Amino acid sequence: MPQHIFQSSSELQNIIEAAPSSRSFSVSEKLALYGSSALSGVEHLRLVVGKDSLADALLRHFGSLKALSRASFRELRQFLPRRKAEAVMAALSMGSVAETEHALLTPLNNAEAIYKANLDMKRFHQEVVRVVLLDSEHRCITKVEISKGTVNASLAHPREIFRAAIIHSAFAFVLVHNHPSGDPTPSQADVQLTEGIAAGARILQINFLDHVVVGQAMAGGRSYFSFQEAGLL
Repeated sequence: MPQHIFQSSSELQNIIEAAPSSRSFSVSEKLALYGSSALSGVEHLRLVVGKDSLADALLRHFGSLKALSRASFRELRQFLPRRKAEAVMAALSMGSVAETEHALLTPLNNAEAIYKANLDMKRFHQEVVRVVLLDSEHRCITKVEISKGTVNASLAHPREIFRAAIIHSAFAFVLVHNHPSGDPTPSQADVQLTEGIAAGARILQINFLDHVVVGQAMAGGRSYFSFQEAGLL
């Protein structure tokens, strides 16, 4: 005869009735009970902002957390007091900052490492050209922003790039710039700039390792383009 865990159906019913009813937890309670991994992006934002209605208003206006992460301080101030705007900007960029700092601890000898060391450029609304100067072990000496352009174009003279490399006695350098449109595909102007810098680097005997274009992931593609990986350098 099969053994039953409960002696009677009434005993089972008593246990069910004694069990605590399910309840919804506040964001703070979920964080305390299950950790930050249990929270959605919206719930993280609500914790930072402090008011659900403000967090929801931000998302309605910007459309997504990704778009919000690219908002300027002036844009955030339309919704938030100064200290809250500062907190939101810091919170949304913290992951990129941590990944960038980790990348800078290692040699920048491949396109992915170079991209991760310059993740901050994904948030720029202007096109910025940056040179990353490296020592003989391909570790970062410093980063120098060469030029800032409009959303559609940026002017960078090779002279400024080589001046920075010479001043800092760099063994090598990489060029990095962003496409605010999000599409990392290089333009014809990007190709021409790369060719000119490569020619100058050969004359000056400075190692030009790569030119990486920083964008956003497009249709499942990568968030960056590497001239070296593409065989264009």
